[in-house]
Amino acid sequence: MANCVVLGMQWGDEGKGKIVDLITPSFDAVARYQGGPNAGHTVHVKGKKIILHLIPSGILHKNKLCLIGNGVVFNPKSFLNEMEQLREFGVENFDNIVISKNAHLILPYHFEIESLIEERMGDNKIGTTLRGIGPAYVDKMNRCGVKVGDFLNEKVLKEKIELNVAEKNDYLIHFGKARLDADAIFREFLDYASQIKRHIKDVSYLLYDKMREGCSVLFEGAQGTLLDIDHGTYPFVTASNPTIGGVCTGLGISPYDIDAVFGVSKAYNTRVGAGPFPTEIQGETGNYLREKGSEFGATTGRPRRCGWYDAVAAAYAVRINGIKKIILTKADVLDGLEELKICEGYRYKGGLFPSFPTEKWILEKVEAQYRTVKGWKEPIDGFQDFASLPQAFKDYIANIEELIQAEVAIISTGKDRHETIFRDEKLEGLVNLEAVKDEQFVDQI
Repeated sequence: MANCVVLGMQWGDEGKGKIVDLITPSFDAVARYQGGPNAGHTVHVKGKKIILHLIPSGILHKNKLCLIGNGVVFNPKSFLNEMEQLREFGVENFDNIVISKNAHLILPYHFEIESLIEERMGDNKIGTTLRGIGPAYVDKMNRCGVKVGDFLNEKVLKEKIELNVAEKNDYLIHFGKARLDADAIFREFLDYASQIKRHIKDVSYLLYDKMREGCSVLFEGAQGTLLDIDHGTYPFVTASNPTIGGVCTGLGISPYDIDAVFGVSKAYNTRVGAGPFPTEIQGETGNYLREKGSEFGATTGRPRRCGWYDAVAAAYAVRINGIKKIILTKADVLDGLEELKICEGYRYKGGLFPSFPTEKWILEKVEAQYRTVKGWKEPIDGFQDFASLPQAFKDYIANIEELIQAEVAIISTGKDRHETIFRDEKLEGLVNLEAVKDEQFVDQI
């Protein structure tokens, strides 16, 4: 089978966790390429809600290799807690988890620094998850980061922690924060090292070796295109590259190893935290979408802002990621609305903007131009056959496909795995549907 990427097309929270879990049976391995425990992938299996932050969603299936790439910033405490929570659901195949020796660690001072930065920015704060993600990536780029591979050398780990804590303490104390204890941090991380060492490997070489043997890989992204540090709505972005380039740099693979890119998009738009949002809906309809769609952050619990589908932003994601097939999620949330709107253009200073602008000062002032279409009365939650869907819903899909120039290949009509429509003719053998739909497939839950 093919090697495929699943990535977000919006501001994250598109439902990638369900999709990765759903199509994992078609692949031999699932590899996470960027982000950290600021991501929350929610999966519903047999009535149970499971939230994953660092461990790839493929862990819910037996005999699937789960890899955490060098592009991820890794919090060992979060990782161990996540394993413990999975044990409560009956998951035990943790020997299948591999962590890149080149992934960078999140340390206690990263939390303190991020909290201080957000505090000092006041009304201009980014609205981060306060998980230490940004400062960890800053240290990586500043060439003073501590790597997962340093767990394999106690002397190196101690030296790096002592040097970093000394520097960070100068900064923290200057702004009235408490001094951190380097020895206590070292001892804490030495304990983590003893529990995690067995998972540490060269993920780049392992992937190369596995793919050379014929293994198929599902590359899993976190966050979404519009949160990309380079291509998103800067500065209201994450600190890594959720876009297609992050796959190669975040796992150490060649672009020739990627056969297809699936973009995941909600049937409407949401955004968490601050930042411009051209199609945001205020009032009753926005509240309706939030409540019906359970639009609250998996990691923070924060309510998400809701808006109409933004085809300008989606077409941008299609263009820069090379997306040909999209997976539409939460379509059932739109059930019962009399009419729906799709943003087909941005008006700015009297003219139409030619493409999606990432500049904050432009996005704050654009006026969304809408195409209005009919809603559908009949609930579509749980539908598994495209032909039986209401014509109004099919028309909604057709409008999206026309505006973003990509095909809707999979439609999620509910939380559970079986509440999914596969448009077989649009998948072109990229996903082994027999494996995905096999009722005898045994997961661990």
